[in-house]
Amino acid sequence: MDYKKAGVDIEAGYESVKLMKKYVEGTKRPEVLGGIGGFAGAFNLAKIKNMDDPVLLSGTDGCGTKVKLAFLMDKHDTIGIDAVAMCVNDIACSGGEPLFFLDYIACGKNFPEKIATIVKGVAEGCKQSGAALVGGETAEHPGLMEEDEYDLAGFAVGVVDRKDLITGQDIKPGDQLIGISSSGVHSNGFSLVRSVFEMTKESLDTYYEELGMTLGEALIAPTIIYVKALKSIKDAGVKVKGCSHITGGGFYENIPRMLPDGVRAVVKKDSYPIPPIFSLLQKTGEIEEHMMYNTFNMGLGMVIAVDPADVDATMKAIQAAGEKCYLVGQVEAGEKEAVVC
Repeated sequence: MDYKKAGVDIEAGYESVKLMKKYVEGTKRPEVLGGIGGFAGAFNLAKIKNMDDPVLLSGTDGCGTKVKLAFLMDKHDTIGIDAVAMCVNDIACSGGEPLFFLDYIACGKNFPEKIATIVKGVAEGCKQSGAALVGGETAEHPGLMEEDEYDLAGFAVGVVDRKDLITGQDIKPGDQLIGISSSGVHSNGFSLVRSVFEMTKESLDTYYEELGMTLGEALIAPTIIYVKALKSIKDAGVKVKGCSHITGGGFYENIPRMLPDGVRAVVKKDSYPIPPIFSLLQKTGEIEEHMMYNTFNMGLGMVIAVDPADVDATMKAIQAAGEKCYLVGQVEAGEKEAVVC
């Protein structure tokens, strides 16, 4: 008996690292010390000395049950973007710049080409956010997971000067809400999605006229990374008063997280186009509207609050970063909550 016969192939692990090295190299920042394969990722923090009061930010998350979709479609090159997005978008919400990222892949069996493809997506997410991929871990779990299954999670660290920290404490009645478009479902609500649609290859390969693509293509679209959009707003000289990453819990849970006591966020649901995947989900699953807005992002991956005088500059900055945005509502006096009307 040996480790390989017990279900863990060390040689496959070596091959995975060999195959993924070229993707990791593409994310390297000048601050990265050393290369992949060490016991710890090293990142030089000399540049933060230029900040008056540097604050480190961190975020950790995974892709939830969206990975099930990747198994069924045998498409593993974008799920890593989702993992990075879920972490770096949270850091961007606080006004921070993501510095580096680490991934963790747990799998039933290490298929080196598949693992390298997953990491290729992670590296792409890191490049989109400007973060360095400084390390990670691939762990085989024979007997705990099926051979063709895996789970993916990650951890990011960023930095912000305290004076640039987005806290929401200055939000007041009259401030305007700008929503930045999502690419679709992103990485939240897939347990409900999988209850609505039959998760088979035949179902996922079905073309829907209203989607303009197959169901699988619409659902697996990677989460948009908003780091560049938030940086563009900052570079335009606009102060973002509050920022909410619309993830699990939809509008009703996430938008109030950026609000101080004494104000509410009112979102006009007819102020922007809702992507057809959500209409299809609601109709097929007979889902009550409140539940849709309490589960999904409904076409807005981020909602930010700005002073009325900054609306035009903010929207131009977001568009300059390549994202679509809409004026979706305003802040009013009242109990801290999100109102969709």
